[in-house]
Amino acid sequence: MEQLIYRIVIDEQICNGKPIIRGKRITVETILEFLTAGDSVEEILFQYPSLEKEDISACLQFALELMKHNYVVKTFAYA
Repeated sequence: MEQLIYRIVIDEQICNGKPIIRGKRITVETILEFLTAGDSVEEILFQYPSLEKEDISACLQFALELMKHNYVVKTFAYA
């Protein structure tokens, strides 16, 4: 969790408040999309040379922490 404090930042003035990697304007969402598409960590690091392997790990850890919460989905009747 400590890794997240230093690597993942949320600032409403940057990228519409989406979580980013320490001020690089690279969103956690972008990294997760690359991973979901099958790109390797090495391929992502090649595309974004300013990133470190630990940044990508922090993105995964951030997503994991979000999934540890309970969520309630409410349905609304539309007229």
